[in-house]
Amino acid sequence: MTSLMLRVTEAELLTPLVKRFRFQHPQGELLPLFSGGAHVVVEMPDGDVLRRNAYSLISDPQDGSGYEIAVRREDGGRGGSRFMHGQVRPGDLLRVSLPLNLFALDLRAKKHVLIAGGIGITPFIAQIRQLLRMQLPFELHYGARSRDEAAGLDLLPDVPHIHFHISDESNRMDLGAFLSAQPLGTHVYTCGPEGLINAVAQTGARLGWPKTALHSEVFQAPPPGRPFEVVLARSGRTIEVGAHQSLLEALEAAEVEIDWSCRGGACGRCETRVVSCHGRIEHHDHWLSEDEQSEQTRIMPCVSRFRGESLIIDR
Repeated sequence: MTSLMLRVTEAELLTPLVKRFRFQHPQGELLPLFSGGAHVVVEMPDGDVLRRNAYSLISDPQDGSGYEIAVRREDGGRGGSRFMHGQVRPGDLLRVSLPLNLFALDLRAKKHVLIAGGIGITPFIAQIRQLLRMQLPFELHYGARSRDEAAGLDLLPDVPHIHFHISDESNRMDLGAFLSAQPLGTHVYTCGPEGLINAVAQTGARLGWPKTALHSEVFQAPPPGRPFEVVLARSGRTIEVGAHQSLLEALEAAEVEIDWSCRGGACGRCETRVVSCHGRIEHHDHWLSEDEQSEQTRIMPCVSRFRGESLIIDR
């Protein structure tokens, strides 16, 4: 994936767990513009490990002076967010991919309803800027446990049709209430915990919403797990995958060529055919259907793992 070496010019703590970073070109050149919902992949040289994490862009899509992201620190994660919070400072140079959008607005819609949970607010920050500029009707429903954890409170513009649902204030989302009140031709976009995404899908199905009008995005870091080995069918090589390493990262470390984009199990670019599987693939992606996952004939190396006797993949 094409990338640029960019300088960190700002690092601001929005909440105790969420930090905003701004990247600009070292020579002040303008960066490529993007559309709301786009993400970039940030490379983090963490000792002898090169981490690559995808983050939604929260800056103005029409402002090429810089890119901005918001990163939630996950102390139980594999280390990428801790690296961003603990080691990245203004003045540092980091390699950042060009923007790619897997969660774009469907501009044919008569109205746009955005539903965010927690850090899932991030893709909607840029989308709202785009909707306001295009003067398109929308509403946002943003849920968080508390105002202290709601990073979006400091990032969202002060405009109508933005609704906050704070659990500590007994103001939870009533999905059925506001989804049933939408005009024909409305599209819904959800980003946040998997439980919220499933709840929106189930509510939409109950109310008769067409699946093509329901959009969602889940970017998740590869989960840790037990170490395992994988055999590459084309070369016969055996690759070891560490407990806090994804199969994709292990393949990259072994200089095996493999395509990727989101690195979060959503885009399908790294999909790999399984030649032989004696054990169980632990699927964590949102690309393969449940039936495809149960067949154990394909794996998404960016997020999925393996337990068992042997796994041979077509690489």
